[in-house]
Amino acid sequence: MVNVTVWNEYRHEKSDEEVRKVYPEGIHGQIASFLEASSFNVRTATLDEPEHGLSEEVLANTDVLVWWGHIAHKEVSDEIVERVHKKVLEGMGLVVLHSGHMSKIFMKLMGTSCDLKWREAEEKERLWVVNPSHPIVEGLGEYIELEKEEMYGEHFDIPIPDELIFMSWFEGGNVFRSGCTYRRGNGKIFYFQPGHETYPTYYHEDIQKVIINGVKWCQPTTYSYPKYGNSEALEKIQPKGE
Repeated sequence: MVNVTVWNEYRHEKSDEEVRKVYPEGIHGQIASFLEASSFNVRTATLDEPEHGLSEEVLANTDVLVWWGHIAHKEVSDEIVERVHKKVLEGMGLVVLHSGHMSKIFMKLMGTSCDLKWREAEEKERLWVVNPSHPIVEGLGEYIELEKEEMYGEHFDIPIPDELIFMSWFEGGNVFRSGCTYRRGNGKIFYFQPGHETYPTYYHEDIQKVIINGVKWCQPTTYSYPKYGNSEALEKIQPKGE
């Protein structure tokens, strides 16, 4: 069984009644609920827990980490970021959602500013599947349509994705690379854009399907982490000149 940890800074839900009405159990609670229904072994973690809920023990038992953050990126400890970064390089999967594009961990893994254009205007979003043979879009049609979402627009300052899965169009005319995959070390990363805190995006069946598929795709392979440093020769080396 795949072990999933859903991390959420869990600040909006505590301070904003509008968000609390949409996600009474927290954004992490809603995401955990549909992942559990898909037979993953799920735990949650939040910013204000000791070590942000991401202790060495928790990460040692996490195959895929799902990350949602927005207003408190700077409060995430650099020590925890380094811990998560090391785990990704060793093979842990990472699914980064919505405004997690500006999280310390995503920016560190990308090596760019990860900045973009944005607008809150309750716009229709149409996420077009541009890689229809990819496992992340299994079970979907040609596109996903959301009645309202926060607009994220190009230019999105990320490295060229290893694979582009979704390209979004917004009612105001902007477009956005809304589903991208990367590999860093032994780890696989999936960034997925929808999920503004005041909209019920994570109740949408197709959005849930994408995140479920993304977790499956990001789960570690059985390949062992390489051993670096000095290496013994596999064959006998003849001294030069003999």
